Amino acid sequence: MTDTADLSTKAGPAATPAEDRPNWATLPVVLAPTFMITLDMFIVNVAIPSIQEDLHAGTGAIQFVVAGISLAVAAVLITAGRLGDIYGRRRMFAIGLALFTVASAGCGVAPNAGELIVGRVAQGVSAGLMMPQVLAILSIAYTGANRLKAFNAYGIAMGFAGVFGQLIGGVLIKADLFGLGWRAIFLINVPIGAVVLLLTPRHVPESKGTGSSKLDLVGTALVTLGLVGVILPLIKGREEGWPAWTWECLAGSAVLLAGFAVHQRLLGAKGGAPLVNMALFRQRAFSVGLITTMLFYAVMSTFFLVFALYLQQGHGLSALESGLIFVPLGTGFFLASMLAKQIGAKLGRQALAVGSVVLAVGLVVLEITADGLGTDGAIGWITPALLVAGFGMGMVMAPLSATVLAGIPPQFAAAASGVMSTAVQVGTALGVAIIGNLFYNALGTTVQPSSFTHAFVLGCEVLAALAVVVAVSVQLLPKPAARG
Repeated sequence: MTDTADLSTKAGPAATPAEDRPNWATLPVVLAPTFMITLDMFIVNVAIPSIQEDLHAGTGAIQFVVAGISLAVAAVLITAGRLGDIYGRRRMFAIGLALFTVASAGCGVAPNAGELIVGRVAQGVSAGLMMPQVLAILSIAYTGANRLKAFNAYGIAMGFAGVFGQLIGGVLIKADLFGLGWRAIFLINVPIGAVVLLLTPRHVPESKGTGSSKLDLVGTALVTLGLVGVILPLIKGREEGWPAWTWECLAGSAVLLAGFAVHQRLLGAKGGAPLVNMALFRQRAFSVGLITTMLFYAVMSTFFLVFALYLQQGHGLSALESGLIFVPLGTGFFLASMLAKQIGAKLGRQALAVGSVVLAVGLVVLEITADGLGTDGAIGWITPALLVAGFGMGMVMAPLSATVLAGIPPQFAAAASGVMSTAVQVGTALGVAIIGNLFYNALGTTVQPSSFTHAFVLGCEVLAALAVVVAVSVQLLPKPAARG
């Protein structure tokens, strides 16, 4: 029996609510933590100066404060998907949410940089437990057109958290709630997490996967070590000048991940329960969709990084002022998100391609405008370009999850979601490592505001080209089946 047959025949029936009477309360309950997780990956950037001053943290410690959550998330995502299959998606979601809430509190009261790093890693592990369950829960709770709406809402939640993360962080730090300063960006998660945790048993349906209830420990070890071996050198390599250990890690991770794939295939052939059914990758929508996802998040995450540096270092804006500059980007994103249903109905999968091209156009216009402004021009002139770029981002993010996971049976949704979420983390790390490296190299040895303008213009050129590559990759997706 082929892997493809295994995927279709072992899925079995899944109990889902009637399509015309879904429980829409499920959606905000699972999307609130999704928003928090994405926000916490971006919001800490604006608090770096305050954290350094308050905790007397060195640059090495700050790097792990920023990157610790992403590293931990990537390491546990695929295993967490299988844990949801075995023990229940709602149960793992609730455990992850409870741990994330406690970890956020720990970050908020951390007395030194070491404890803050531990808290950030704990946030990452708990976020990794939750993230694969979210899309799996949505796949179970909603069917047909309602599932598409739910997936679109998931993309919108992630997009809003990323686009407005800097603004929200700047507002919280500027407001200095109860004298908490930067600590408020973490402590704000505690009441939200507690409320969502109370609502989870009532509004989130429980579901499990089929097959064996045993966890593949060998596969867990291989994929965890392999993903850490990819992400860690990508995070640390640039700052340390790409020493030998970074290349050794990347080479070793390739061997480990190849071993993981072979082990999963053999285990599945023997009738075992692999972490990931390799038949998923035989579905072109899924495999090509993962590549598209990695490319898109490489563009989006790197843009946020270089744009924030350009605003704060090139134009001398404060965290709050630079956060306000993100508002036009968010406005464009919001408009595209609101029109996602109509755009998707008209363009289908090509909405992703058109959105990527619109994003590329926005980046090119932004590049030209920034180059003309120099360091003394009125920064408001970049508003039109940001509106266009934000609209393009929204056109891609809203339908991306639904496109990649469209043909996945609900029983495999947690594993597929874990793989897709891993692709997001890998794409983010790759973009920051490769394009971020080009950006910092372009700054040169004599760093001044004009250097950041030059580096930002170069970064926009590369990101615009990569956005076009995203549009090309969409053409490899299969056409939807004709309706009879």
